Amino acid sequence: MHKTAKRSARALAAGAFALTLALAGCSSNNTNSNTANGGTASPAANGDDNAPVTFSVFMSGPGQQPTADNKILKLMKDKTGVSFNMEFLVGDLQQKLGVMIAGGDYPDIMSGDDKLINAKAYIPLEDLIEKYAPNLKKHYAAVWNQIKDESDGHIYVLPSYGVYQGKITEPTYQGPGFWLQKAVLEEMGYPSPKTLDEYFDIIAKYKEKHPDMIGFESLNFDWRVFPLQNAPEHLSGHPNDGAVIVDNNKAQIFADKDISKTYYKKLNEINAQGLMDKEAFVQNYDQYLAKIASGKVIGMFDQHWNFQDGETSLISQGKIENTYIGFPLLYPGAEEWYRDRGAVGTNRGFGISINAKDPVRIIKFWDQMITEEWQKTIQWGIKGEDYEVKEDGTFYRTPEQRANADKTSWQVANKITTMHGYMPKIQGTYSDGNAADPGTQPQEFFDSLKPYDQKILKAYNKKSWSEFFKEPKENNIYFPAYSIVLKDGSPAQLAQSKLNDLQVKYLPKAIMASPDEFESVWTDYVNQIHKLDIKAYEDRINEGIQQRIKNWSVK
Repeated sequence: MHKTAKRSARALAAGAFALTLALAGCSSNNTNSNTANGGTASPAANGDDNAPVTFSVFMSGPGQQPTADNKILKLMKDKTGVSFNMEFLVGDLQQKLGVMIAGGDYPDIMSGDDKLINAKAYIPLEDLIEKYAPNLKKHYAAVWNQIKDESDGHIYVLPSYGVYQGKITEPTYQGPGFWLQKAVLEEMGYPSPKTLDEYFDIIAKYKEKHPDMIGFESLNFDWRVFPLQNAPEHLSGHPNDGAVIVDNNKAQIFADKDISKTYYKKLNEINAQGLMDKEAFVQNYDQYLAKIASGKVIGMFDQHWNFQDGETSLISQGKIENTYIGFPLLYPGAEEWYRDRGAVGTNRGFGISINAKDPVRIIKFWDQMITEEWQKTIQWGIKGEDYEVKEDGTFYRTPEQRANADKTSWQVANKITTMHGYMPKIQGTYSDGNAADPGTQPQEFFDSLKPYDQKILKAYNKKSWSEFFKEPKENNIYFPAYSIVLKDGSPAQLAQSKLNDLQVKYLPKAIMASPDEFESVWTDYVNQIHKLDIKAYEDRINEGIQQRIKNWSVK
């Protein structure tokens, strides 16, 4: 599965609920030809940029509704006139999108998804940006060609991640890895596992002493199936290209390859040892997060951003020892490539729907929000309340301010973490040299750590969590291959969808089978894969790779 969203922190999923969207007056008869040019009756186009307006917003992940008096939302309303009715995903994303598309019931603003693009649910944004959004144009200038939809050359979604300015600092790590609880590492003498055998040996020994713990956790739900599907590409020394590995600019699936069989055979072995969570493949995302938040899970393979809400809960409970450190496990002879350089998240972010009542006002709002003044407010908070400034201009937080930021109750009243996760944002550093957010300010990061975490890092002779992984290599020009668009209903898209369905069905069967049945289940699985038109899928990915090499290379 290809989904990723680096550094996409989201509020605790257990508290998510949805507001009914206020769509009165938002007719699906509103067509691209009118809205793409901003319309003729737009208050924003006529100069009334601060008239009160409420936009409906759909976010494709779970989240907790901000409080009615949320400080940042109030400031936005006071200074821009804009407020929001927010809906967070509850349940299955594809089912939700299917209902939206079937009825044409789109809110004003929606987080990006290929399915919505294929359904022509968004308006093109490039003309609006050129005419009304100079700050956005500057922000995306270096990646302007990359953020265009490859099928027709339009920009439908403003990427929320992967656009950097200034110096890139990354003390935290949000990507893929094999994770272990800090308490486990502490009790086991601070080991640094490098192979699957070493990793699962740690889990087995710890679980023997603590039988009430869950050994190894996973997830096989909705679009979040990458905790189950993606490990083989990293174990074999490849970056996150989704369902394919790419060597010498040529992509192929790895689901049927030995690098996958080796991994799932190992999971079959650890399941026979009682280390695999028996509920791993039938639970939903909220249940997965709840187990992480319980402090009972020893380890798992996942991308950090995907389970970070569970860690946020653990920190709020005062259980920091139950949070995690990631390790880059490898097969013999493989060269590590877990970290990457944060390629722009093509088609991942907010777009404006064809039903939007005032596209010009929306684009002008986003244009304001990408300024350094607003980015500092959104990411750092209010000066003197949420952070302080040293005489040399360096931003920092007091212990009290850091403690507040760790509390979910404080976050929903003083931050817009979930919505900001989908908005255009500055990453890297501001023009004054401060990092874009507290988590990437090196000294603030270390100072903000609890004594326990500082002790753990000292034991490993490291200063940040990202140091457990090698510095990322230069991204391949086409990276990531998972963002190459597959036309809905095309042979390539159908093959990819059916391949994913087979993985969802057969991988749990192979893992949960008795060891003497693994080979037969695996053979059946591979035979089913080979009945699909995999060539159509691989050909489309390879076509996209060559297009990107041609169009994205520096001229």
